[in-house]
Amino acid sequence: MQAAAMAAQPVIKIAGICGSLRKGSYNRGLLNAAMEICKDSIKGMEIEYVDISPLPFLNTDLEVDGTYPPEVEAFRKKIEQADCYLFASPEYNYSVTGPLKNAIDWASRPPNVWANKAAAIVSAGGGFGGGRSQYHLRQIGVYLDLHFINKPELFVYAFESPPKFDSNGVLTDEETKQRLRALLLALQAFALRLNGKCD
Repeated sequence: MQAAAMAAQPVIKIAGICGSLRKGSYNRGLLNAAMEICKDSIKGMEIEYVDISPLPFLNTDLEVDGTYPPEVEAFRKKIEQADCYLFASPEYNYSVTGPLKNAIDWASRPPNVWANKAAAIVSAGGGFGGGRSQYHLRQIGVYLDLHFINKPELFVYAFESPPKFDSNGVLTDEETKQRLRALLLALQAFALRLNGKCD
């Protein structure tokens, strides 16, 4: 009976999207850590990293008879099939990165495949820990009909002591890992409610 209940538990599929293309990015490190946390300690939740680097610059001349370039079609399909999203969004000039905005715009072309899904944001950096990019991303989400969790928020002050990441961008700070886990649990609960999959 208990085994059957566990088997029936819905699995929330998350598309993990990083705004930085740099291999050792701390923001990519946050996504990698989130994937490990889900695998090790959160049942019913899976994160797939979705690479945005192959996407061409948005150009509507590339849209032919309602279709998009193959890289864009593949990206849009992954976004559409996900139950919710986890954005790792570094802050560039008080905003999101160019590659992330480009990816958002491609997936918002008709039909908008972001709509009516839950989402969460994490960020790492200096200063405000990427906070301004998070607030700008929330503004963008309003038009896309994305529903971001309000709390908890996670801004990682990557250059303050004690160190949060190693030289390869791997998250090593246990307190940050616990905060990341709390955010993932909040996203899971919100996605289940939004998708009507909870009691």
